[in-house]
Amino acid sequence: MAKVDLKAKPYNLSDSDIMWVKETINSMSIEEKIGQLFINMGSSRDKEYLTDILSNYHIAGVRYNPGKADEVYEQNKILQENSKIPLLIAANTEAGGNGACKDGTEVGVEVKIGATNDPKWAYEMGRVSGVEAAAIGCNWSFAPIVDINYNWRNPIISSRSFGSNPDLVLEMSLAYMKGIRESGIAPAAKHFPGDGVDERDQHLSFSVNSLSTEEWDQTYGKVYKGLIDDGLPSIMAGHIHMPAYQKFFNPDVKDEELLPATLCKEIMTDLLRGKLGFNGVVVTDASHMLGMTGAMKRSKLLPTSIAAGCDLFLFFNDPDEDFGYMMDGYKEGIITEERLEEALTRTLGLKASLGLHKKAKTEILPPKEESMAKIGLPENKALFKEVADRAITLVKDKQDIWPVTPEKYKRVLLVDVKGVQGGFGALIGSKEKASDIMKELLEAQGFEVTVWESTEEKIMKLPEEERFAAIANVYAQKRPITELTDNYDLIINIANVNPGTVQRIVWPASKGTPDIPFYIHEIPTIFISVQYPYHLADVPQVKTYINTYDSKNQTLELLVEKLMGRSEFNGVSPVDAFCGKIDTRI
Repeated sequence: MAKVDLKAKPYNLSDSDIMWVKETINSMSIEEKIGQLFINMGSSRDKEYLTDILSNYHIAGVRYNPGKADEVYEQNKILQENSKIPLLIAANTEAGGNGACKDGTEVGVEVKIGATNDPKWAYEMGRVSGVEAAAIGCNWSFAPIVDINYNWRNPIISSRSFGSNPDLVLEMSLAYMKGIRESGIAPAAKHFPGDGVDERDQHLSFSVNSLSTEEWDQTYGKVYKGLIDDGLPSIMAGHIHMPAYQKFFNPDVKDEELLPATLCKEIMTDLLRGKLGFNGVVVTDASHMLGMTGAMKRSKLLPTSIAAGCDLFLFFNDPDEDFGYMMDGYKEGIITEERLEEALTRTLGLKASLGLHKKAKTEILPPKEESMAKIGLPENKALFKEVADRAITLVKDKQDIWPVTPEKYKRVLLVDVKGVQGGFGALIGSKEKASDIMKELLEAQGFEVTVWESTEEKIMKLPEEERFAAIANVYAQKRPITELTDNYDLIINIANVNPGTVQRIVWPASKGTPDIPFYIHEIPTIFISVQYPYHLADVPQVKTYINTYDSKNQTLELLVEKLMGRSEFNGVSPVDAFCGKIDTRI
């Protein structure tokens, strides 16, 4: 296996830069070398906590939870000024600068950018991400997401992928990378070897990329090779099995010996380093995810990830315990001296390529006043609306319904369509209902709008002693169709379903109520999904189906304009919104 070449892509270092890398490694104690294998997840912005982490564990970098720009700036200033070696400071700028700080600018989630069908907007997403992240002291981003959305059942990348076409994903990813690198941010494409084939989420279970080696080469391999050839500096490895390539490089491997990529030498070293020629830095995905923890004991998985070819280990569980596990793995020979040297060379090489070693500790961050002025610039915030206008997609249009005006459809019934309640998606999802926003927007245009109160909601308002009888009667309930047709001119179903183990619609037990769009032949009906682009699988009967990709006010304002015929639907679905089924197209 070729050694690290710091003069080649993606480092392109000078002799003096390389000298700094070598001298820094030579000056480090073994504790400092082991520490440089870790990226910490900051749990506090308190100075004492931050300095203790630096002095006790000698970490290579951090990824933190977003806060306000000035809070993150101060955190990063403390970190850089108190670290012996400059730090990699990462943000998750997957949709814009809002991944770096809460007051940063969202440009659009990946699938929404894909729906514009124009790499200009991926570039803008990268550019804004870079401007805002760099302003608060970040120099590394866990983006772009270059997974390919092949399986419509996959909930974790349903909106976090540019699409299902490798050429589109590559084009958008290259544009994003160009934009973010203009601000000196190193992108880390994820999640190698590629999510989107399995329907499972590696946060919660094993996940498998089941493509053959030939299929992978033509899809995910094509994307990664294109990015590597363009100078991609880093890659995040996913906890994703890839049996075809593990068996290709190791024909004797048994099924029970298959490993996720982060622990698999055949995938990280033989495929990524060898076949694809990647010379840059590899960081694992978060180490608390079941796709990794389910593979082996934690004491073994830490050093095994480095031995497999990863250079950086993402997040301590318990810092003392994990540091000890990694050190023991080195002492036991799981991590060889050569492998440790390679990992350190790559990490320090990335830091040198960012010019971190050339600045005084107090000058690594730009001046604060100048930095804060770059957060939320009006011209950058305006991009969100432009992207939404180009992205909103009329996926299915099989009825003569346009334009939707108060003259034609005065009385509108809005129906909330729900998914599985709770879970991580519910915690991070919008607290404001899309149906409430739409009600306000439509009423402002002269519509009379009612939001349907579900049978379950009504039952929960009853005294406890009356609920059982009401529940028992739910299935038996039937209603005349005229209850709908006499009272409403149009029904709009709005699905705002958060990701979880699944992102499917959960229908209520009641029958004959508007919750389920059984009435598409009785009354004009429009189905709108504001998160998940694949809900047609659950409502194949609807004749008008729209994907907006998010439920933000500006997006829904533009949607109303399009419904009323004042604006065209411009979006091109970057995924198979028909889910490969015949009935969804009818």
